[in-house]
Amino acid sequence: MARGEARDIRRKIRATEKMSQITKAMNMVSASKLRKAEKVIKEYRPFIEYIQNTIAQILNSNLEITHKMLQKREVKRTGYLLITSDRGLAGGYNNNLIKKFENDVNIKHQSNDEFIVGVLGQKGFRYFVNKDINLLNTKPVNMRDDVQFVDIIDIIQLFIDMYLVGEIDEIIIYYNKYINTIKQEVSAERIIPIDKIEGNQKPILYEFEPSPQKVLDTLMPIYVQNLIYGYILNAKTSEHASRMTAMKSATDNAEEVIDKLTLHYNRARQAQITQEITEIVSGAAALK
Repeated sequence: MARGEARDIRRKIRATEKMSQITKAMNMVSASKLRKAEKVIKEYRPFIEYIQNTIAQILNSNLEITHKMLQKREVKRTGYLLITSDRGLAGGYNNNLIKKFENDVNIKHQSNDEFIVGVLGQKGFRYFVNKDINLLNTKPVNMRDDVQFVDIIDIIQLFIDMYLVGEIDEIIIYYNKYINTIKQEVSAERIIPIDKIEGNQKPILYEFEPSPQKVLDTLMPIYVQNLIYGYILNAKTSEHASRMTAMKSATDNAEEVIDKLTLHYNRARQAQITQEITEIVSGAAALK
């Protein structure tokens, strides 16, 4: 019996060691992707800041200039954009976001007709596709690791068009906000209407052609599109950080299990050796 027990424990140790190697490799891959994602965000910021500064200068130059995306109105219907991942093994990355969204919707809305949902990522789409809600996209929008603007522009533009024609009165985005490699928080941000746009640079003298209003009408959709893209980049960074943390935890747990199994194996092996010695001594004594 001891021999069979030792063999089973040894088999479990080998299986756990292989799993530990996989999770350790996934941790290293996620760490590499996290560094790349952080670099992409740094490269993105100057562009969005430049657009923001230009819009702020237009608005400050003439108080009569405005845009639909800046005007608040009675909220009769809300558009929600959820950023999830394509793959799992990222801790509570998707579950926490979906849980917060559903809790907020249950509190805020009395009927499913009061909102429409757009979902980025395979995980979120598979969860909501069979739910009794108004889903904007009829097929999943992939959130690949090197997510590009072209991947998500269609669903973003759908939301913007719906707002401009009055089909929805606000757009709220749910995403995992990247704090650091250890901490990520589920956050809900209202994208439209925009409360205020402030520039962070000294005003530059421009002449806007054909007119400041025409330039603003062109820039506002571009600004919102890229603002949402920035949230997506932030969420993707959070995904890599969450998966890296989850795989590190899984590796640590596997090593702990291996240590415990090794201790049991040594005890079982010792019991096996003791039993064999006892059988040899008993056999020798019987021959006398």
